[in-house]
Amino acid sequence: MLKNKTVSVFLATTMMVPAVAHAADAESDNAGDDIVVVGDVLYSNQINAVKTPTPIIDVPQSLSIVTADEIKQRGFTSIGQIVDYTPGVNNTQGEGHRDAVVFRGVRSTADFYIDGVRDDVQYYRGLYNLEQVEILRGPNALLFGRGGTGGILNRVTKKGTIGETFGGGQIAIDTFGEFSVQGDINIAAGENIGVRVNAAYESLNNHRDFYDGDRIGFNPTVRFQVSPDTTLDLSYEYADHERFIDRGIPTGTDGRPVSALRNVVFGDPELNFTELEAHLLRANLQHAFSDNFKANVSAFYGDYDKVYSNFYASGYDQANTPNVVTLDGYIDTTERQNLILSGNLVGEFETGSLSHTLIFGGEYINTSSDQNRFNAFWNTTMDDNEVFAIERPLNLRGGVGVNAAGIATTNDFTADLNDDTRVDIDVFSLYIQDEIKVTDWLNVVLGGRFDSFDITVNNVPNADIRTRKDEEFSPRAGLIIKPRENVSFYASYSESFLPRSGEQFANINGDNNALDPNTFTNLEAGIKWDFEQGLSFTAAVFEIEQSSPQPNDNDPSTLDIIDSKIRGFELQLRGQVTDNWFVSAGYSFLDGEQVDATGSTTGLRLRELPENMFSIWNSIQISDRIGFGLGLTHQDESFINNGNNAVLPAYTRIDAAAHFDVTDNLRLQVNIENLTDTVYFPSSHSTHQATVGAPLNARFSITGRF
Repeated sequence: MLKNKTVSVFLATTMMVPAVAHAADAESDNAGDDIVVVGDVLYSNQINAVKTPTPIIDVPQSLSIVTADEIKQRGFTSIGQIVDYTPGVNNTQGEGHRDAVVFRGVRSTADFYIDGVRDDVQYYRGLYNLEQVEILRGPNALLFGRGGTGGILNRVTKKGTIGETFGGGQIAIDTFGEFSVQGDINIAAGENIGVRVNAAYESLNNHRDFYDGDRIGFNPTVRFQVSPDTTLDLSYEYADHERFIDRGIPTGTDGRPVSALRNVVFGDPELNFTELEAHLLRANLQHAFSDNFKANVSAFYGDYDKVYSNFYASGYDQANTPNVVTLDGYIDTTERQNLILSGNLVGEFETGSLSHTLIFGGEYINTSSDQNRFNAFWNTTMDDNEVFAIERPLNLRGGVGVNAAGIATTNDFTADLNDDTRVDIDVFSLYIQDEIKVTDWLNVVLGGRFDSFDITVNNVPNADIRTRKDEEFSPRAGLIIKPRENVSFYASYSESFLPRSGEQFANINGDNNALDPNTFTNLEAGIKWDFEQGLSFTAAVFEIEQSSPQPNDNDPSTLDIIDSKIRGFELQLRGQVTDNWFVSAGYSFLDGEQVDATGSTTGLRLRELPENMFSIWNSIQISDRIGFGLGLTHQDESFINNGNNAVLPAYTRIDAAAHFDVTDNLRLQVNIENLTDTVYFPSSHSTHQATVGAPLNARFSITGRF
């Protein structure tokens, strides 16, 4: 085992700031059983997703961590809110039914993980049971396999704590009427057993007409200390989620969202919805053969049943027909089962003068995914598009309405089958990485991953079975120079790939069956500096080359292959400025161009790629009982589509918070979003689907511990 040293001052950036109540501190102390010293590595000072006991300062890659305590303090209720305050990443709309993130200009709906295990189904993920959220930037195939082309988002769940009994909870309501309650209870069930249950219920509401929904999360976990060297964690999670789908408003003649229409919902109050029911089983076995050799084996099974149904604005001509809009729509169902088995061995040893941290692992994934889509079919047009007069609300409910010509029209979601596929995927992977300490000031990281990706698609309507097998090797190399213990300069190169079947396996048919996987490369260099007073500064410059499927500008249900080059840099500052002042600030500059078939740049910028993004959050403790927070997030304008003729305007949103600790175990808190009541459009999906940002609103919560 490595010799004990002073814990890195970066701890201050990942633990609760003084502005957080004593109640929350106490809960964190009990909840964070992973915050233990192992050699010179504190678990809150390492990223769970890298799988090895590597301090953040020695990871040759940009990353950000948001802890459970920060999630509570900031009043975050969604992945999207965390992304708003993370450099280098921004939100895309996700068609109103899923988390969707743009990692350094690369859109993704599948690069999500739970405890380092793939979680690729399209849905909104809850935060109620999390220890922390980790966001890595740049291709990550070595540890995660396919995808991860611009980055990945990993959720680390809370585990049972052995030997302690404690509990806590929160009740919250906001000014839109959204209500939530959540609880966290841990029981010492025996000398070597800890049982923990996290649960949450949310009654959803927001600023848009017809928006409502419910979300239930239930996650019991058990930790067994099988022996002094062996720990077993078992977990079951149930998710039940229903909400209204809102795909935003159209753009006008100037290519920008038509602000005058911001209160109109272009959908059907009854048929714009998504429903998800999921059962997730997780098991993780950790065993230490010695102080220097440890093994980790995990199993994951997920069963997902999802449907989403929606109408949306597909056409709008403000110049010639400003009072009518064309609606399109479809209903989509997915039944998916994921079985993931993985294991790795981590060893710390020396060969001569070199010290090694070696990880060797393998993974098997079996995915069975059945999906189909029916297009809208109007009896007046005999196709999937119909024109309606713009009014609030639209003359449409339950698929029955009156079109712009005053004629009654009815939709049938069973008449026009778009696709029906049965997909089976088997993935075998082996990976190895060696972190080599050459001298006290020089570390080298070398590794690679081999993936065998075998897919079979049964195209049911045509009775057509297609198969394809891809075998890819993804290398990674890094160099870390440490002139001082608290300073690292690094350079890294990594690759990742994405099969032509795409993130959700629906794009193998036709000519795509013959195409090689997309390969993504990332060059990155940076500095990480932990200041003695508790601040951590990181900076990175990078270049990504990618080729990826993108929704067609004119028909978002189809995909174009867009090649691109993305360059940029990021800055991040986190930690304690003084004992009573915590700051988290980030800035990113992103520049990217589309590349044509000859390899030449086209002069067109990538969609959803803001040139400048900046965010800052300050938490200040006024007294032992009172604290407040103030921050802002800014995003430059970006293009909604690849043709660069639709624009998402720049915006700046100011947020605030305040809390009062009634007792050591009870906190009253208010979180205010959009303090200046700015009209803004934070994300989009395609030309006529721009999300309308929420006006001034507040969330009131009571958090307690017992």
